Amino acid sequence: MDSTVLECRQQGGAVVELLEWDAGTYDALPLPHKRWGAAAIARLELSGSETVLDLGCGTGRDAERLLGLLPQGRVIAVDGSAQMLRELRTRLASQLDRIDVLQADVREPMVLPRPADAALSVATLHWLPDHAAAFRTVAAVLRPGGRFVAEAGGAGNLATFRTALRAVSGADGSEIWNFAGAAETTDRLRDAGFTDIDVRLVEDPASLERGEQLEAFIGTVVLGAQLRELPVDERRPFVHAVAERLPEPVLDYVRLQISARKQSVP
Repeated sequence: MDSTVLECRQQGGAVVELLEWDAGTYDALPLPHKRWGAAAIARLELSGSETVLDLGCGTGRDAERLLGLLPQGRVIAVDGSAQMLRELRTRLASQLDRIDVLQADVREPMVLPRPADAALSVATLHWLPDHAAAFRTVAAVLRPGGRFVAEAGGAGNLATFRTALRAVSGADGSEIWNFAGAAETTDRLRDAGFTDIDVRLVEDPASLERGEQLEAFIGTVVLGAQLRELPVDERRPFVHAVAERLPEPVLDYVRLQISARKQSVP
């Protein structure tokens, strides 16, 4: 998964509680999310004085980078995971005077302590069942003209991995993940009140070392929701079985990259 703690849905769409993450293990892995976040932040084209919403902030990796680019600005860091936010507060202990930390369910409308001039979301959207609602939430807290930049798993994401998962479990994660395409995402952004919309699907495979590194990555980053439903003693064998089904130690990521701007007041 990624840096957020969002919802897990059972087959048929029933919603269960927010998923908690092992933040320490997560942050120690060789995450491609680091370069995803850096590239997304660059697309914000910040001047240095903005207030930026980091939606699905995780352990604060991107918030830390944002603060370095905002000498006169602030970050509003939002996530659903208490563990992730504890890690963030530790990471950014010396800068907490410039960051508002909010534990919230990002599936729901949000009340922020201050308006946001820009919004960032890295590796979050594919955990949300309703992207249209998420875009409306972002639009509601952005100032007119504010830029929204996001990247997440998109259509075709993890196709090979999902084949391996299906062979082991009979399910391919479609009951949990929401990998949207470019056209439907563009329409949803427009309907939510965004303009200057640029949505792309980009292949970006991640290579890992077969064995412990691959299985730690799969178990911590990708299969957190599935593992929660298993007895503890079955989790490691399950991850191992999926890893063994992969033809090579590669996660075949396809990223949905979004840049848009909230409509200005006429």
